[in-house]
Amino acid sequence: METQTHKPHRPAQSGSKAEKKGKGKQKTGFNEKAFAPKSGRRADRQARRNVERDEARLHVPLVNRTPDDEPPPVIIAIVGPSGVGKTTLLKSLVRRYAKQTLTEAKGPITVVAGKKRRLTFIECNSDLNSMIDIGKVADLVLLMIDGSYGFEMETFEFLNILQAHGFPKVIGILTHLDLIKKQATLRATKKLLKRRFWNEIYQGAKLFYLSGVLNGRYPDTEILNLSRFISVMKFRPLVFRNTHPYLLADRIEDLTPREEIRTSKGRCDRTVTLYGYLRGTNLRQSTKVHIPGVGDMDIKTVTKLGDPCPLPDADSEKRRKLSEKKKLLVHAPMSDVGGVMYDKDAVWINVPGNFTRGATDVPHGEGERMVIDLQDVDKTLEETVARSNIRLFGSSSNPLTIDTRHHNRENSYDDDDAEEDEDASQGDSEFEEEGDVFSEDEQDDEGSGEEDEQFRTGSLNTGRHAARTIVRSTHGFSSKEKEEGDVAFADSDSELGLSDDEGRGRAGEVMYADDEKEILSDDEEEFDEDNEDNVPAWKSGLAAKASAAFEELNRRKRRKDWVAMIYSSSLSPEQIANGADTSEVKPDEIDDDFFRVNSSGATNQDDLDMTKEALSLGALREWEDEGVLDSLRTLFITGDTDGGEADQEMNAHENPEGADLVDLESRKAQPAPTEFEGIDAETRALIEGYRPGTYVRIELASVACEFIEHFDPCYPIIVGGLLAAEERMGYLQVRIKRHRWFARTLKTNDPLIFSLGWRRFQSVPIYSLDDHSIRMRMLKYTPEHMHCYASFYGPVALPNTGFCAFNALSGETVAFRVSATGVVLDIDRSTKIVKKLKLTGVPFKIFKNTAFIRDMFTSALEVAKFEGASIRTVSGIRGQVKKALNKPEGAFRATFEDKVLMSDIIFLRAWYSIQPRKFYNTVTSLLLSDKSRWSGMRLTGQIRRDEGLKTPLAVNSTYKPIERPARRFNTLKVPKKLQAALPYASKPKLMKPQSKQTYMQKRAVVLEPEEKKAIALLQQIRALRKDQIARRREKQQVRKETHRKKIQKDEVKDAEKEREKKKVYMRAAGMKSKREADVEEGRSRKRRKT
Repeated sequence: METQTHKPHRPAQSGSKAEKKGKGKQKTGFNEKAFAPKSGRRADRQARRNVERDEARLHVPLVNRTPDDEPPPVIIAIVGPSGVGKTTLLKSLVRRYAKQTLTEAKGPITVVAGKKRRLTFIECNSDLNSMIDIGKVADLVLLMIDGSYGFEMETFEFLNILQAHGFPKVIGILTHLDLIKKQATLRATKKLLKRRFWNEIYQGAKLFYLSGVLNGRYPDTEILNLSRFISVMKFRPLVFRNTHPYLLADRIEDLTPREEIRTSKGRCDRTVTLYGYLRGTNLRQSTKVHIPGVGDMDIKTVTKLGDPCPLPDADSEKRRKLSEKKKLLVHAPMSDVGGVMYDKDAVWINVPGNFTRGATDVPHGEGERMVIDLQDVDKTLEETVARSNIRLFGSSSNPLTIDTRHHNRENSYDDDDAEEDEDASQGDSEFEEEGDVFSEDEQDDEGSGEEDEQFRTGSLNTGRHAARTIVRSTHGFSSKEKEEGDVAFADSDSELGLSDDEGRGRAGEVMYADDEKEILSDDEEEFDEDNEDNVPAWKSGLAAKASAAFEELNRRKRRKDWVAMIYSSSLSPEQIANGADTSEVKPDEIDDDFFRVNSSGATNQDDLDMTKEALSLGALREWEDEGVLDSLRTLFITGDTDGGEADQEMNAHENPEGADLVDLESRKAQPAPTEFEGIDAETRALIEGYRPGTYVRIELASVACEFIEHFDPCYPIIVGGLLAAEERMGYLQVRIKRHRWFARTLKTNDPLIFSLGWRRFQSVPIYSLDDHSIRMRMLKYTPEHMHCYASFYGPVALPNTGFCAFNALSGETVAFRVSATGVVLDIDRSTKIVKKLKLTGVPFKIFKNTAFIRDMFTSALEVAKFEGASIRTVSGIRGQVKKALNKPEGAFRATFEDKVLMSDIIFLRAWYSIQPRKFYNTVTSLLLSDKSRWSGMRLTGQIRRDEGLKTPLAVNSTYKPIERPARRFNTLKVPKKLQAALPYASKPKLMKPQSKQTYMQKRAVVLEPEEKKAIALLQQIRALRKDQIARRREKQQVRKETHRKKIQKDEVKDAEKEREKKKVYMRAAGMKSKREADVEEGRSRKRRKT
């Protein structure tokens, strides 16, 4: 035991003890040695990759013109082939945001998604026209893919359309994954589709998976994840949308008079109004618009409307918390949201099942509430309007009324009049409550009527300290009209039998609610009410009119006290500031009817003018500061401008040219200049246009009747604004490339459908290629795998505008439909496109190096144009056109390098200038009942194929066998002297034909019978021998074929073995080279376990 040795203690290298002991020794931070590059080449490659990645992240800065306060809703398009689950996803998303279930989802559907974000969902059908239009306006695309089937042709077509018109944000969604039962197959399918989706979009594109459908919707958890991702997504402005105003119409109405439609049997042009949120840039009323699928339109009127789906604010949030069930968070006029659906010019209210009026706990839809409100109405619309009142201002305490009293000013208001005023005010409140039933157009008309009333009465307002009520006088009306309250109104005073002075005098009667007196003009005081009926109106009171005109002239000559007339006080400003009593001016001191006022002696707090802001002394003390006054002096013309120049210099230093690109893009559009601060909204809209985010109503005139008759809410309606340069037509030069998936080559002068800007149109392009910067040479067909130029006639588009082209838009085409893509280069370019032209002729007289040529030109004038042109023969002899000959017509003299033959063909190579045809055909797919069956100009062969016609056969166009006569050449004759001088090898060996028969030819052979039998026997033996040899060869061929197959199998096995040997050898060689490289880099080899 004493000799026993103990092993030394070995500390734990791993486990909980090692972690506890080594906890305090670990250093926090980045360890450079741990992440050092293994080699210099790898470090250089990694540094280059990082720099390239940072550079790829940078892009051209764009100013986002969308306002921050009220941005328009984000357009989210749900795109995919039919049967993939688009409608189900749309209903699930609307259910997630608006807590409402849609039974029929059509058209744009707008919901509130957050404090500053609204979303407009729209489903895109599989029609190619709809995909083109949606691709131009969508901010986010939810690209749906059938996971059990894979990618379909419509998906790739839509992605190519997006690439041509500006690529928005795209999120992929895989559906129908519940049809794949095996988990291994499901994982492999997801991986495969994700890789393919990344190749089409970008590496790392977001892809969501929807497992299955529960109760007609996708699972709430998956929809919640998708909605959260949508709510935080940021959108980069696209160039084309950032320079054009556009509108996605969510509602359409036909304002054409019904009588005009009836008389024309529905074939008249319509007046149509479109509603929607404005996007892009400001829209002016003078802007010309284009509706894809309809054509160019002129805007008749643009009206700003109230936001039907407003963003939440503090007040609305309080109301929402008080009555959550009554709040409607979704705006979808084309769908049946809330039981209300707008269809063309009608409003349909759908009440499913039965509902009870007394059930307050059950929330009613919008349509049910409208039906209940209509049932509660106990008065007709005429009675309601008759009892309604108009307030001049929103803060007016009393409405405008009509004075039906007689001229006796001693009578004051009695109790009955007070009761009538109370009834009138109650009727006004009832009218306001029942006004919710009216349509927006009726509310607009009412608003315009109030504005007109304000304009008519606003010029008669005087300065006042108390709220007032304007009471219209009824002087001059009969007692019957006064008692019935039926007052006749006319467009002018002359229609009522009043003169101009009398009309002005009666219109100027002003009545206050707190006073019993009535202010009358001088003309009316002298007007005799008891005029005879047989006296004309213009003859009544001529003397009074003359005296009134004389007094009026004297008053105008006197100097007027404007301070007393405007401020109703004769005190000076200093006296008022010292606190003197502002007693009212006597009526006799004021010489003008306009400023004559009669106010009450006492005023209380309730009678103050509510249209003016009450100022306090504390707020006025701010203007005693000299610093505030100095800061305002620079804003006037007489102020000091040094401060402004200093600010400009400071801004110039603060914003250098090398500013960060990201900071430039993060800067939003600048707010409106200070010139618009004091201008009302309507005037401002006329100057700068309607801002993006505004809900507007656009009225269009002269719209084709088919647009209304064949309206389908499943197809989007886009109103795109056109710039001034885009309204004219011209020749466009573009760079185009045939799509690699399109099977056929494109041919010059074949019609092609272009999607350029907002428009879709058909034109006839001419393809060309730059021939060494010398000429633009026409191409008959588009080249393979390379770009070329194309010129066509159509609407002008700005350079660098992308486009895509199609041969046909119908859905019956099985193959890939996007035929070409490209970009606009120039507009009305002066470069001519030339076409190769070959003129041929033949010589009819030949001299040494000169020949006379015919059949190339038809006249001497043509020859004169081509004098000096280079010509050549088919054999390659070059020449030049010299002069025209007198006879025959069109013949000319030409010189050549060598003597030409009569059989030579001479040709002249020239260039002929061509120009595209002026053909422009707008795609009017929205005017058809079947939107996918639009067909434009067709080729002749296509028309014959559709109609079943045979191609006409011309006699001269048929191919005939070419009969060329054999050319006869003369024999070569060598003189005898020359033959004698030639060597023997060069002498012609000419043998004369034998004239006499030979011995064998003369001899006749006659066989004996035995000789015939012997010859027959020999022939039979030879036949048997041939047959035996043939059968032997066939058997040998079979054996060789079997042997050859066996040899091939052995060769395949040997090649496989050789391949395996190579793999083993190369694997060992690679490991060896890797070890050698590790040794060179200084790394120690790993120890092998023995």
